[in-house]
Amino acid sequence: MCLPLLLFDCDGTLVDSEPLLAEEMAKGLNAVGLPFCAADYLTEFRGVRFHHIVAQLQERYGRVPHHQLKPMEQTMRANLARRLATELVPIAGATAALEQLAAYPSAVVSNGAESKIRAALHATRLDRYFGKHLFSGYAVNCWKPDPCLHLHAARTMGFAPRDCIAIDDALVGVHAAVAAGMTVIHLNRFADAETTPENAIMIRHMDELAGVVERLTRTHRDIPPALP
Repeated sequence: MCLPLLLFDCDGTLVDSEPLLAEEMAKGLNAVGLPFCAADYLTEFRGVRFHHIVAQLQERYGRVPHHQLKPMEQTMRANLARRLATELVPIAGATAALEQLAAYPSAVVSNGAESKIRAALHATRLDRYFGKHLFSGYAVNCWKPDPCLHLHAARTMGFAPRDCIAIDDALVGVHAAVAAGMTVIHLNRFADAETTPENAIMIRHMDELAGVVERLTRTHRDIPPALP
């Protein structure tokens, strides 16, 4: 039986970058007068494209001139890159899960910039599991929750959507993969506050992932594609 393609989100699924990202976002946004704290990212904007977050905050608190936003974002991303290189660690259980699933074709599908994806995977030594199979919303000009990023990754890798399993911790990614017609595993690390959609399979720890993927692989022909 052919193995399905595994499409992994990056931040919060493979690497524990979200606390660092949230802190640097808060510093940058506050510097240009947009109220924001790290908890806002983790509770409301997890997995959301940065430009969308900025747009939402400006709707709430007022416009910020473009000449202030651009250098703020550049500084924020530079500070984040330095911290990712020295402080970043894998999500608990991610390395072991990838090792167990090493025979499966795999790729990363992320709303982040490709340079950020590469830096994160290199810093945590997870890059060896994916090679050049990295798909960034910025490269495709399409971001989750739109399904087109997942569909582009599947098409490029030579797989039909129904032959893909997407793994994501953020609801924007879960909804994107469901809409793409893929089987979806939701790494729900905040199950007390977040509800897994009906069309996704919930796990709470990456230690569970390999067993679920292997079970899905064995029963693949009996599993209908996720409904849009």
